[in-house]
Amino acid sequence: MPAKRIIPCLDVRGGRTVKGINFEGLADVGDPVELGARYAAQGADELVYLDISASREERATFTGLVSRIAERINIPFTVGGGISSVGDAARLLDAGADKITVNSAAVADPSLVEAIASRYGRQFVVVAIDARQVDGTWRVTTHGGSRLTDRELFSWALEVENRGAGEIMFTSMDHDGTRSGYPCDTFARLCDSLNIPVIASGGAGSVEDIAQVLGDGHADAALAASIFHYGEITIPELKRKLSTLNIEVRL
Repeated sequence: MPAKRIIPCLDVRGGRTVKGINFEGLADVGDPVELGARYAAQGADELVYLDISASREERATFTGLVSRIAERINIPFTVGGGISSVGDAARLLDAGADKITVNSAAVADPSLVEAIASRYGRQFVVVAIDARQVDGTWRVTTHGGSRLTDRELFSWALEVENRGAGEIMFTSMDHDGTRSGYPCDTFARLCDSLNIPVIASGGAGSVEDIAQVLGDGHADAALAASIFHYGEITIPELKRKLSTLNIEVRL
């Protein structure tokens, strides 16, 4: 069984790493290239960079940033935010990103997943899924969780896998930002229903939360931001503690 991955997430706005709650009250937490290099040196397995403004005037800035990251970082990194066409994906992959992630645009036009995978290969395509429970059903949301759709989590994940996604990044909007842990039963069901890796995102408040979603939740990787940005735990400390809890990680 492959080792579980630890993936710091860096939200980028105007060329800087920021952190807030639901993109509100954003605070500057550092230069994204320097932070990424630090996390890589500490033993992060991958990085995720998200352009949270994703407006046309920011696109040149973000593409230039991706080029700088590629020159400096020696581990795989994924970029996302505002990708709504093969051209958008091409721009970022050609700048040096290892993978791209799509969310709202894929819900609006699922053929986008096929188009990007056909051009670059499924290993380049991560589909992010944000979902919340409504009357006992996990409903897919878009636009940062603000718009509810008719799509259901498990069927949508299976559809994008069949369309060419190489990986799923699932966030429970009911748990995101609560630091109260993950819905591990849901993660286990999702992971067991797919043949591609699943990244757990949102809800981590402790080492035990991450250990639980990687163990009981069967997730292949855990994404985290605040606990690293604010120095609550370092990546080496996290990995050592996970190892003592019998979670296989690359030390």
